[in-house]
Amino acid sequence: MPKRILIVDDEPRYLRLLEANLRTEGYDVVTAQDGLQAIEIFSSQPVDLILLDVMMPNLDGFATCQRIREFSNVPIIMLTAKGEEHDRVRGLDLGADDYLVKPFSAIELLARVRAVLRRAEVTTDTGGARYFTHGDLRIDFARAEVWRGDQPISLSATEYRLLLQFVHNVGKVLPAEDLLVSIWGPEYKGYKEVLWVTIARLRQKLEENPHSPKYIVTRPGLGYVMPPPET
Repeated sequence: MPKRILIVDDEPRYLRLLEANLRTEGYDVVTAQDGLQAIEIFSSQPVDLILLDVMMPNLDGFATCQRIREFSNVPIIMLTAKGEEHDRVRGLDLGADDYLVKPFSAIELLARVRAVLRRAEVTTDTGGARYFTHGDLRIDFARAEVWRGDQPISLSATEYRLLLQFVHNVGKVLPAEDLLVSIWGPEYKGYKEVLWVTIARLRQKLEENPHSPKYIVTRPGLGYVMPPPET
């Protein structure tokens, strides 16, 4: 069954262009012209990915992303004419998985779509063990579920894959460039703000005190590490 993608943009020209390129690659496409319509459509039918424009009437992309993240971890790529770093970081901080700055080429669009959908695939290579426990953090690999104490933690596919990188390399310092290539792909090697924001979101969800983390620790000038559990 083809992946279904929801495109949200108030510019008919962009909607037609995006839809044509995605359908040519075999994707099933649905469209919306503002955030409110997007939420209504998404609530009534499942989609595998949302391409979400920022500048829209009624409900802009930032607010739409925030609303969707209240009840779903569906992958989201923000589409924006704003290339400033603070706009990119704001979208990522609200839970977007990636961003594209207009104008972009069809090749770049399709590459980002494939990359985000690939990251949304649940990772099952766990070395044979079903559970991982580290302090009050517990992961059920078979169900792709994460718990802190008795509270379930909702992670996006990208956040979960990033967490698994640390879990599979406990005690090993992982350079930022290696994490970007492993999770996002080689074309993201220089996009460190993507990693910074995603790690910050993970810490907010996993750590008792995100400003003094014990699961994902920064090693200045080197990278990040999950220290071994205390014995």
